Amino acid sequence: MELFNAIAKRHSYRGSFKDIAITKQDLQKIVQAGIDAPSGCNAQTTSFIIVDDEKILDKLNEIVSGKAMNTAKAVIVVLSYPIEAYYDMSFAKEDYSAAVENILLAVTALGYATVWIDGQIRREEKAEKIARLLDVPNNLIVRVVLPIGVPKVKKEQKAKLPFNERAWFNGYKK
Repeated sequence: MELFNAIAKRHSYRGSFKDIAITKQDLQKIVQAGIDAPSGCNAQTTSFIIVDDEKILDKLNEIVSGKAMNTAKAVIVVLSYPIEAYYDMSFAKEDYSAAVENILLAVTALGYATVWIDGQIRREEKAEKIARLLDVPNNLIVRVVLPIGVPKVKKEQKAKLPFNERAWFNGYKK
């Protein structure tokens, strides 16, 4: 799929997925898109765990709920290493955000769907539970969970405000 088409079609899919496996080759392409994202000072503070084992997926579903999680054929867990990359500044949040956006576009381009889950895992120590389940070292933080699959229901991207309400040339003009 062409880039601008993938951007236009990308949406947050919270529904159920079809019972269709995702190939390891596609999962590798998807995560490689995240690895190829920019990072502040090229610190490369984002890492990924790809979960496609049904037993581990079941255990993840006990921690994170929702139709997408319960029926996903794979889940990408995004990890962050919050180091100071430039003077006293960390760009870890920006780094993993750029990586996740690349992943969202790759998922769409390959005909799959996903949803960016982070709010839910910030509560009730869910991120920590996921970290323990997946043997994540203490210096890394579980930031985002991305359930992936073939959507049962075709959905479209929600309408965005028009260009002239969100962007201007040569200064703010509202």
